[in-house]
Amino acid sequence: MWAYFQSDYGWRAALEILILAVAIYYTSRFLRGTRGWPVVIGFVVALLALALLTTLLHLEVLRLLLGAFSTFFVFAVLIIFQPELRRLLAELGNLPLFASAHEQRESIEVIIQTAERLAEVKIGALIAIEQSIQLHEAVESGVPVDCVATPEMLETIFFPNNAIHDGGVILKGDRIAYAACIFPLTTRTDLNKSLGTRHRAAIGLTEETDAVVVVVSEETGLISHAYKGQLVRGVSAEELRSFLTSVLVQSAQSRGAVEWIRKHFYEQHKPSAAVITKSELRPGVKRFINPS
Repeated sequence: MWAYFQSDYGWRAALEILILAVAIYYTSRFLRGTRGWPVVIGFVVALLALALLTTLLHLEVLRLLLGAFSTFFVFAVLIIFQPELRRLLAELGNLPLFASAHEQRESIEVIIQTAERLAEVKIGALIAIEQSIQLHEAVESGVPVDCVATPEMLETIFFPNNAIHDGGVILKGDRIAYAACIFPLTTRTDLNKSLGTRHRAAIGLTEETDAVVVVVSEETGLISHAYKGQLVRGVSAEELRSFLTSVLVQSAQSRGAVEWIRKHFYEQHKPSAAVITKSELRPGVKRFINPS
C-alpha cells in the first residue's frame, strides 16, 4: 500500500481525492442553509436512486438518458444558486476597503446602544453594516445622510412619524451613509409566517451581499441579527456584541494584516522621491516636498 502511494500515480490520485474532498466540503458548507439547499438534497437523492435502479435492473435506455441529462446539471446549478453565486463572486471580486478594528468596535457599541434603547420603547429599526460589497447597488431608493453614526442620530432616524423612518439604514464604518432604504425581500418559503417585512428584508439583503443586518421588532421589541441568509431572533445585548465582534472585528483585523503586508511591500519597492525646492516649482503648480 505504501509503495502504491509512493508511485507517481498514487500520490496524484491522493492529491485529487484531497482536492475533491476539500471542494465538496466547502461547497456544502457555503450552500447549507440557503434556499437552494433542499433542492440540492432532493436532486442528489433522486439521481442516486435512479442510478442505483438502472444499475441493478440493467436499464440501458434510462442510463443513457441520465448520462445525457448530466450535461444540463451545470445550468441547473447556475439557475438555482444564482443569488448565492453572485454573492460569492462579489466577495471575491471586491477590493477590501474596510474600516479598522478600532472603528468597528466603536460602531458595534453604537449599534448595541441604539438597539437596546429602541427595543425598550418598541420602535422598529433595520440597520445594515456594509462590508466588502457596496450596498447601494442592492437596495432601492435611499436618502443620503453621510454623518457620524451615534445612538441619538439613529434614534432620530427611526423615530415614528419621521420623514425617513421607514426602510433601513446603511452604515459604512463609523458613518451613516443612507437612510430610508428599501432592502430586497427574501423569496424563501420555509420561513415562519410571523416574520414581518423588516426581518424578511434583513434576510434578503444578506442573501445577496456580505452585509450584517441588525433588526429591532416594532411588535415585540426583540433584537435580531442576520448574516449570510441566516436570521437569529431574540438575542441579548451581550450576544449581539459577541456576534458583531466575531464577524466585523476579526475580519477587520485579518484584512488589516493584509493591508500592512501590502503597504510594507510598497515601501520596500517604491521609487525614491526626489527633493524639489521652492525655486523649482512653477507658479500655479503644487507639489509635495519630501522632508528627507
